[in-house]
Amino acid sequence: MARYVIVGGGILGLAVAHRLRADRPQDTVIVLEKETGWAAHQTGHNSGVIHAGVYYPPGSLKATLCRAGSASMVRFCAEQELPYRVCGKLIVAAEAAELPRLHALYERAVANGLAVSLLDAIEAAEYEPHVAAVAALRVSSTGIVDFGAVCRRLAELLATDGADLRLNARVTGIHARPGGVVVSTDGGEATGDVLVNCAGLYADRIARLAGLDPPARIVPFRGEYYELLPERRKLVRGLIYPVPDPRFPFLGVHLTRMIDGTVHAGPNAVLATAREGYSWRRFDPRDVWEQVGYSGLWALARRHVRYGLTEVTRSLSRRRFAASLARLVPELTEADIVRTGAGVRAQAVRPDGALVDDFLIVEADRQVHVLNAPSPAATSSFEIARHIVDRLPAPS
Repeated sequence: MARYVIVGGGILGLAVAHRLRADRPQDTVIVLEKETGWAAHQTGHNSGVIHAGVYYPPGSLKATLCRAGSASMVRFCAEQELPYRVCGKLIVAAEAAELPRLHALYERAVANGLAVSLLDAIEAAEYEPHVAAVAALRVSSTGIVDFGAVCRRLAELLATDGADLRLNARVTGIHARPGGVVVSTDGGEATGDVLVNCAGLYADRIARLAGLDPPARIVPFRGEYYELLPERRKLVRGLIYPVPDPRFPFLGVHLTRMIDGTVHAGPNAVLATAREGYSWRRFDPRDVWEQVGYSGLWALARRHVRYGLTEVTRSLSRRRFAASLARLVPELTEADIVRTGAGVRAQAVRPDGALVDDFLIVEADRQVHVLNAPSPAATSSFEIARHIVDRLPAPS
């Protein structure tokens, strides 16, 4: 009988545990989470979108696992009677200059096997009457869910199924032993044959504790959100996204009708001053020192200095934020939005400043480290888990 120790109690760590219990029920599964509850960071602070897989290069892990993961997530929610909605989304070309990028995105979506359609302005208005579009891409399989609720249900299922779930278990050390590892935590030790690192914002640090020299380092980017006032929610029926600009590293602010009926706007992307830096006030000297001393961050900054300044300005100015939204829905003004929560994206950056675009999973002796799993990792979580478990050794 094997023992698997999973570090991280977000959706990916819990999904791996769930897959292990399904595929290897005779084995022991231990999940270590440093917080007092599940999904405390990336999973619990994201936009809740079940992505279809439009943006990702055909053949990449993101493309293949997102498409399959979207179906798996919808199936799980239906089976578990968790609220979800497959509402589709519009990717909007607000001006003619964006049309070539929209058509390129359409070709990529078709190559990824997705059901998408190109719409003119009149057709787009049938889905979103208040949108400003010269054309749009309709992605019918995009949905919305509460990923935190998914994690809570996973934890319930795992507890019932006999998994060893440990909260308040911050990892302080990892030591190899013959045939496995000993993981030291604030709450005691966990001994296992195989280690799976799903630590998200701390994945690179956990890898180093385990003796690896990871090929990329986590750089935290805060994504800030606004919310539409209740009387203005009628301006958005579903999900409205801009056409992404390939010169920039992130998608840009968009509008999302959440599963509870609220409409969130965002996120932007600003460098965070802590790995758990959910506001400008949160400052962690160790995290900042690591960033300042990392060549990859400086190379990234040089490459995207204008974009970074734009994001900081939008972070500090509600007027600028509202202006970005008005490109999609012209009726929106500064008076229509109020600040709401923020999230922090764990983005892996290579020493040359290149963002790691795909999921990055590194294997070592009896160890698997998920070193880059930003969006669409939540959507893809059940399929990422399958991918990992299928490759795990099964010690006797």
